[in-house]
Amino acid sequence: MFLQIGEIAEQIPEISCHHKCEYVDQVFKSNPQLQGVAVCENGLPVALIMRIRFYQQIGTLYGYTLYMGRPVELVMDRNPLVVEYKTPITEVSRLAMNRSDENLYDYVMVIHEEKLFGAVSVRDLLLNFAEIQAVAASFLNPLTGLPGNLSINEWMVKTLLQEQFSVLYIDLDHFKAYNDTYGFKEGDRMLQATAEILKHAALQQGGFLGHIGGDDFIIFINHYNFEECCRSIISQFETAVQDFYHAGHLAQAYVLTESRSGVMEEIPLVSISVAVVTNRFRRFESPQDLSGEAARLKKKCKMIKGSSYVDDEDYALLQDCR
Repeated sequence: MFLQIGEIAEQIPEISCHHKCEYVDQVFKSNPQLQGVAVCENGLPVALIMRIRFYQQIGTLYGYTLYMGRPVELVMDRNPLVVEYKTPITEVSRLAMNRSDENLYDYVMVIHEEKLFGAVSVRDLLLNFAEIQAVAASFLNPLTGLPGNLSINEWMVKTLLQEQFSVLYIDLDHFKAYNDTYGFKEGDRMLQATAEILKHAALQQGGFLGHIGGDDFIIFINHYNFEECCRSIISQFETAVQDFYHAGHLAQAYVLTESRSGVMEEIPLVSISVAVVTNRFRRFESPQDLSGEAARLKKKCKMIKGSSYVDDEDYALLQDCR
């Protein structure tokens, strides 16, 4: 898969602004598939002549007589879209689609090291853009649009190499009981609302947010200032979750749901738990080590009633006691 525009550029003929229109006519007639030619000065593109507009002008009543023996300056477009080789295809697609209707299907000119490298047709641009979008979608959770486990695993490896890091493992407590009571559609809405809260929190910390799956999320940040982030997540979630329950359930602070043994149980309302793993007190050799510590902290966190967060400070205490 190609990501940079230069990777899909193809060479096109170069002419100078002193060439006559009859020369362009010869170039197009000898290359039936060619859509355009570049007008260059000192190797840099300064204008573009697209086949369709060239023949629209030449094909007028007096066009052939008026243009054919005269310089191409009369017919060239002096404002083509010119981009650097390394410009992402997604960015070039945006720029190309923002052009006027008249220029929408013009070549995109690509330069490299201050010289014309080639050109990209809109067809090739959109085909590669669609491929990039399809691949990107395969990395995202379909419900929240957040990066999934492929990206999370990459970030896990990258994080272990950082001098400082905090990894926030987030999940919802008693979410199954909510799904059983209100249905999967409402459950999905709650997950999406949770994702929005976490997006804001990760953005504030300059971190990366991923959706592990179900009601499990993860945030990677490259510092130890996680406490305010955790408090903010809990505060916003506690406010947001009120909108997902009927007044009666809010008043009694639980829902009745059937257990696996067939007995009706009072299950608390959904809360949020955040387990924070850092490298303040220990070194992690692998993602598995990190996940193991997270599992320990999550178990501790879930023993606390309601929304809460715990961090690995107790690990230092455990080490001191040995």
